Amino acid sequence: MQILNIAAYKFIALDHLADLQAAVLEAAQTRALRGTVLLAEEGINLFLAASSSDIHDFLAWLRTDVRFQDLEVKESWSTAQPFRKLLVKIKPEIIRMNHPAIRPSAGRAPSVDAATLKRWLNDGHDDDGRPVVTLDTRNDFEVDVGTFQQAIDWRITKFTEFPQALLDHRDELREKTVVSFCTGGIRCEKAAIFMQEAGLQHVYQLDGGILKYFEVNGHDHFDGECFVFDERRALDPALAPKVDVGALSDS
Repeated sequence: MQILNIAAYKFIALDHLADLQAAVLEAAQTRALRGTVLLAEEGINLFLAASSSDIHDFLAWLRTDVRFQDLEVKESWSTAQPFRKLLVKIKPEIIRMNHPAIRPSAGRAPSVDAATLKRWLNDGHDDDGRPVVTLDTRNDFEVDVGTFQQAIDWRITKFTEFPQALLDHRDELREKTVVSFCTGGIRCEKAAIFMQEAGLQHVYQLDGGILKYFEVNGHDHFDGECFVFDERRALDPALAPKVDVGALSDS
Protein backbone atom coordinates (compact mmCIF):
# COMPACT_ATOMS: atom_id res chain seq x y z
CA MET A 1 0.00 0.00 0.00
CA GLN A 2 1.86 3.07 -1.22
CA ILE A 3 -0.88 5.55 -2.19
CA LEU A 4 -2.56 7.58 0.55
CA ASN A 5 -6.24 8.38 -0.05
CA ILE A 6 -7.89 11.21 1.87
CA ALA A 7 -11.47 12.36 2.24
CA ALA A 8 -12.34 15.65 3.94
CA TYR A 9 -14.93 18.39 3.99
CA LYS A 10 -15.72 21.51 5.93
CA PHE A 11 -18.76 23.75 5.89
CA ILE A 12 -17.31 27.23 6.07
CA ALA A 13 -18.25 30.48 4.32
CA LEU A 14 -15.96 30.94 1.29
CA ASP A 15 -15.60 33.83 -1.11
CA HIS A 16 -13.41 34.65 -4.14
CA LEU A 17 -13.99 31.10 -5.33
CA ALA A 18 -12.27 31.48 -8.69
CA ASP A 19 -9.05 32.61 -7.00
CA LEU A 20 -9.27 29.75 -4.50
CA GLN A 21 -9.94 27.28 -7.32
CA ALA A 22 -6.83 28.40 -9.20
CA ALA A 23 -4.65 28.19 -6.08
CA VAL A 24 -5.90 24.73 -5.09
CA LEU A 25 -5.49 23.43 -8.63
CA GLU A 26 -1.89 24.65 -8.85
CA ALA A 27 -1.01 23.27 -5.40
CA ALA A 28 -2.52 19.87 -6.21
CA GLN A 29 -0.96 19.66 -9.68
CA THR A 30 2.47 20.59 -8.34
CA ARG A 31 2.27 17.64 -5.94
CA ALA A 32 0.87 15.16 -8.51
CA LEU A 33 -2.43 14.73 -6.67
CA ARG A 34 -5.46 13.22 -8.39
CA GLY A 35 -9.09 13.20 -7.35
CA THR A 36 -11.76 15.84 -6.92
CA VAL A 37 -12.03 19.07 -4.96
CA LEU A 38 -15.41 20.82 -4.81
CA LEU A 39 -15.66 24.45 -3.74
CA ALA A 40 -18.81 26.42 -2.98
CA GLU A 41 -19.85 29.39 -0.92
CA GLU A 42 -20.82 26.88 1.80
CA GLY A 43 -17.41 25.15 2.00
CA ILE A 44 -14.98 22.56 0.61
CA ASN A 45 -15.26 18.84 -0.13
CA LEU A 46 -12.32 16.77 -1.35
CA PHE A 47 -11.28 13.25 -2.28
CA LEU A 48 -7.60 13.04 -3.23
CA ALA A 49 -4.83 10.48 -3.56
CA ALA A 50 -1.04 10.56 -4.02
CA SER A 51 2.09 9.54 -2.15
CA SER A 52 1.97 10.15 1.59
CA SER A 53 4.56 12.93 1.40
CA ASP A 54 2.72 14.77 -1.38
CA ILE A 55 -0.64 14.47 0.39
CA HIS A 56 0.72 15.76 3.68
CA ASP A 57 2.58 18.56 1.92
CA PHE A 58 -0.64 19.60 0.19
CA LEU A 59 -2.58 19.52 3.47
CA ALA A 60 0.11 21.62 5.15
CA TRP A 61 -0.25 24.17 2.35
CA LEU A 62 -4.07 24.13 2.53
CA ARG A 63 -4.07 24.61 6.29
CA THR A 64 -2.07 27.81 5.98
CA ASP A 65 -5.47 29.26 5.07
CA VAL A 66 -7.07 30.01 8.44
CA ARG A 67 -10.41 28.77 7.14
CA PHE A 68 -9.00 25.26 6.76
CA GLN A 69 -6.69 25.08 9.79
CA ASP A 70 -8.88 22.53 11.54
CA LEU A 71 -9.79 20.48 8.46
CA GLU A 72 -10.23 16.87 9.59
CA VAL A 73 -9.15 14.13 7.18
CA LYS A 74 -10.05 10.45 6.87
CA GLU A 75 -7.20 8.31 5.52
CA SER A 76 -7.02 4.97 3.73
CA TRP A 77 -4.47 3.26 1.48
CA SER A 78 -4.29 1.61 -1.95
CA THR A 79 -1.61 -0.11 -3.98
CA ALA A 80 -1.97 2.35 -6.86
CA GLN A 81 -3.66 5.63 -7.80
CA PRO A 82 -7.47 5.09 -7.75
CA PHE A 83 -8.32 8.33 -9.57
CA ARG A 84 -7.79 8.93 -13.28
CA LYS A 85 -7.41 12.72 -13.17
CA LEU A 86 -7.56 15.86 -11.03
CA LEU A 87 -10.66 18.06 -10.96
CA VAL A 88 -11.15 21.27 -8.97
CA LYS A 89 -14.70 22.54 -9.47
CA ILE A 90 -16.87 25.40 -8.26
CA LYS A 91 -20.40 24.26 -7.42
CA PRO A 92 -23.56 25.83 -5.95
CA GLU A 93 -23.30 23.29 -3.09
CA ILE A 94 -20.48 20.96 -2.04
CA ILE A 95 -23.16 18.31 -1.58
CA ARG A 96 -26.33 19.00 -3.50
CA MET A 97 -29.54 19.06 -1.48
CA ASN A 98 -31.49 21.81 -3.26
CA HIS A 99 -32.35 23.46 0.06
CA PRO A 100 -30.40 26.72 0.13
CA ALA A 101 -31.86 27.67 3.50
CA ILE A 102 -29.67 24.96 5.05
CA ARG A 103 -26.42 26.70 5.97
CA PRO A 104 -24.14 24.35 7.93
CA SER A 105 -21.44 27.02 8.09
CA ALA A 106 -23.76 28.92 10.45
CA GLY A 107 -23.60 26.09 12.97
CA ARG A 108 -23.32 22.32 13.07
CA ALA A 109 -25.99 19.89 14.12
CA PRO A 110 -25.13 17.90 17.26
CA SER A 111 -22.76 15.02 16.54
CA VAL A 112 -22.03 11.69 18.15
CA ASP A 113 -18.58 10.14 17.93
CA ALA A 114 -17.97 6.59 16.76
CA ALA A 115 -17.21 5.16 20.21
CA THR A 116 -20.42 6.61 21.68
CA LEU A 117 -22.54 5.31 18.84
CA LYS A 118 -21.12 1.82 19.32
CA ARG A 119 -22.00 2.00 23.02
CA TRP A 120 -25.52 3.18 22.25
CA LEU A 121 -25.98 0.35 19.75
CA ASN A 122 -24.65 -2.14 22.28
CA ASP A 123 -27.18 -0.88 24.84
CA GLY A 124 -30.06 -0.34 22.40
CA HIS A 125 -30.65 3.19 23.72
CA ASP A 126 -28.90 6.51 24.27
CA ASP A 127 -27.70 7.88 27.60
CA ASP A 128 -31.20 9.13 28.40
CA GLY A 129 -32.77 5.73 27.73
CA ARG A 130 -34.33 6.78 24.42
CA PRO A 131 -34.41 4.20 21.59
CA VAL A 132 -31.65 4.80 19.02
CA VAL A 133 -32.05 4.34 15.28
CA THR A 134 -29.46 4.84 12.55
CA LEU A 135 -30.56 6.57 9.34
CA ASP A 136 -28.64 5.94 6.13
CA THR A 137 -28.56 9.12 4.05
CA ARG A 138 -26.73 7.55 1.08
CA ASN A 139 -28.04 6.36 -2.28
CA ASP A 140 -29.66 2.95 -2.52
CA PHE A 141 -26.78 1.34 -4.46
CA GLU A 142 -24.33 2.45 -1.75
CA VAL A 143 -26.54 0.99 0.98
CA ASP A 144 -26.64 -2.33 -0.88
CA VAL A 145 -22.86 -2.68 -0.50
CA GLY A 146 -23.06 -2.35 3.29
CA THR A 147 -24.76 -0.49 6.12
CA PHE A 148 -25.41 -0.58 9.85
CA GLN A 149 -27.54 -3.44 11.09
CA GLN A 150 -31.24 -2.47 11.14
CA ALA A 151 -30.46 0.96 9.67
CA ILE A 152 -33.36 2.92 8.20
CA ASP A 153 -33.06 2.94 4.42
CA TRP A 154 -35.57 4.95 2.40
CA ARG A 155 -34.19 3.75 -0.96
CA ILE A 156 -33.34 7.22 -2.19
CA THR A 157 -31.52 7.34 -5.53
CA LYS A 158 -29.91 10.75 -4.97
CA PHE A 159 -29.44 13.02 -1.99
CA THR A 160 -31.87 15.62 -3.30
CA GLU A 161 -34.63 13.09 -2.51
CA PHE A 162 -33.76 13.04 1.19
CA PRO A 163 -35.80 16.09 2.32
CA GLN A 164 -39.09 14.72 0.96
CA ALA A 165 -38.33 11.23 2.29
CA LEU A 166 -37.76 12.72 5.74
CA LEU A 167 -41.03 14.66 5.62
CA ASP A 168 -42.86 11.49 4.58
CA HIS A 169 -41.45 9.53 7.55
CA ARG A 170 -40.98 12.28 10.14
CA ASP A 171 -43.66 11.08 12.53
CA GLU A 172 -42.05 7.64 12.78
CA LEU A 173 -38.92 9.23 14.26
CA ARG A 174 -40.33 11.71 16.79
CA GLU A 175 -39.85 9.64 19.96
CA LYS A 176 -36.45 8.25 18.97
CA THR A 177 -32.85 9.38 18.91
CA VAL A 178 -31.88 9.50 15.24
CA VAL A 179 -28.24 9.18 14.17
CA SER A 180 -27.79 10.06 10.51
CA PHE A 181 -24.74 8.65 8.75
CA CYS A 182 -23.01 8.55 5.37
CA THR A 183 -19.56 7.76 3.99
CA GLY A 184 -17.50 10.58 5.47
CA GLY A 185 -19.96 12.88 7.22
CA ILE A 186 -20.97 15.53 4.70
CA ARG A 187 -24.42 14.23 3.73
CA CYS A 188 -25.40 13.22 7.26
CA GLU A 189 -24.43 16.67 8.52
CA LYS A 190 -26.79 18.40 6.09
CA ALA A 191 -29.42 15.74 6.77
CA ALA A 192 -29.24 16.30 10.54
CA ILE A 193 -29.64 20.05 10.12
CA PHE A 194 -32.66 19.52 7.86
CA MET A 195 -34.20 17.13 10.40
CA GLN A 196 -33.82 19.77 13.10
CA GLU A 197 -35.44 22.33 10.80
CA ALA A 198 -38.28 19.84 10.29
CA GLY A 199 -38.95 19.72 14.04
CA LEU A 200 -37.17 16.57 15.22
CA GLN A 201 -35.59 17.18 18.60
CA HIS A 202 -33.25 14.21 19.17
CA VAL A 203 -31.01 14.23 16.11
CA TYR A 204 -27.29 13.57 15.74
CA GLN A 205 -24.88 13.14 12.88
CA LEU A 206 -22.23 10.42 13.03
CA ASP A 207 -19.02 12.43 13.26
CA GLY A 208 -16.67 11.36 10.46
CA GLY A 209 -19.20 9.01 8.91
CA ILE A 210 -18.70 5.31 8.25
CA LEU A 211 -14.99 5.72 7.50
CA LYS A 212 -14.30 7.13 10.96
CA TYR A 213 -16.53 4.47 12.54
CA PHE A 214 -14.50 1.75 10.78
CA GLU A 215 -11.27 3.34 11.99
CA VAL A 216 -12.45 3.32 15.60
CA ASN A 217 -14.74 0.28 15.84
CA GLY A 218 -14.13 -2.00 12.86
CA HIS A 219 -17.13 -4.09 11.81
CA ASP A 220 -19.16 -3.90 15.06
CA HIS A 221 -22.86 -3.42 14.20
CA PHE A 222 -22.03 -3.02 10.49
CA ASP A 223 -22.70 -5.54 7.73
CA GLY A 224 -20.74 -5.43 4.49
CA GLU A 225 -18.42 -2.76 3.16
CA CYS A 226 -18.51 0.99 2.57
CA PHE A 227 -18.97 2.06 -1.05
CA VAL A 228 -16.52 4.70 -2.29
CA PHE A 229 -16.63 6.70 -5.52
CA ASP A 230 -13.30 5.63 -7.00
CA GLU A 231 -11.75 2.55 -8.55
CA ARG A 232 -11.38 0.80 -5.18
CA ARG A 233 -15.19 0.40 -5.28
CA ALA A 234 -15.52 -0.19 -1.51
CA LEU A 235 -13.57 -0.35 1.75
CA ASP A 236 -13.96 -3.10 4.32
CA PRO A 237 -14.09 -2.37 8.07
CA ALA A 238 -10.27 -2.57 8.18
CA LEU A 239 -10.26 0.18 5.48
CA ALA A 240 -8.79 -2.27 2.97
CA PRO A 241 -10.00 -1.80 -0.64
CA LYS A 242 -12.33 -4.29 -2.29
CA VAL A 243 -10.52 -3.88 -5.61
CA ASP A 244 -6.72 -3.97 -5.83
CA VAL A 245 -6.15 -0.90 -8.00
CA GLY A 246 -2.52 -1.90 -8.51
CA ALA A 247 -3.59 -5.19 -10.08
CA LEU A 248 -5.95 -3.30 -12.39
CA SER A 249 -3.18 -0.99 -13.56
CA ASP A 250 -0.89 -3.96 -14.23
CA SER A 251 -3.48 -5.81 -16.34
